[in-house]
Amino acid sequence: MRKLVVATRNRKKWQELAALLADLPVEVLGLDAFPGAPEVEETGETFADNARLKAVAAARHTGHWAIADDSGLEVDALGGRPGVYSARFAGPGATDAANNELLLKLLDGVPPEKRRARFRCAIAIASPSGETWVDEGVCEGIITDAPRGDGGFGYDPLFLVPELGKTFAEMGETVKNRISHRARALSLARERLMRLWRLPEGTSVL
Repeated sequence: MRKLVVATRNRKKWQELAALLADLPVEVLGLDAFPGAPEVEETGETFADNARLKAVAAARHTGHWAIADDSGLEVDALGGRPGVYSARFAGPGATDAANNELLLKLLDGVPPEKRRARFRCAIAIASPSGETWVDEGVCEGIITDAPRGDGGFGYDPLFLVPELGKTFAEMGETVKNRISHRARALSLARERLMRLWRLPEGTSVL
């Protein structure tokens, strides 16, 4: 069985990606399984840039194929912010709660029709030899005026999907893993892995 390294130490993110890859004939490992794996500074100007940096570093360190995602929230009323700074919107080392609080503060008084936003995800695949491929997925939504739901992580409690009337934090993992930006990007990445690895056509994909 092939090994695929998810280039993250965020356990929730690793679990989410592993769940979405569960039906492929591959052992999915996190960076915690490889002591000494380097911390990668996200210096890219786009999600794709950052995902590529992390995937290449993980593949180089482990000697296995690696996959990395960089994702974040783009809010129209804030000119696309927080964007690539989503994880550190409230400052270096910011908690999810701090980032959410700042977002709500900046959108205070902004009417619902102007609170359009989207989650964007770029997933990079890197081979041990250094080749890279990137796929992207987007999920459109609206920022609520208060947190809703206990699930998910990051901005999930504030991101409402109008068609379902629920935030990511309210809809549960099964639904979220079908419609999210990460699910859409990973669906494309899965298909790409199947082609790159020449997996049998009967292998399940989203």
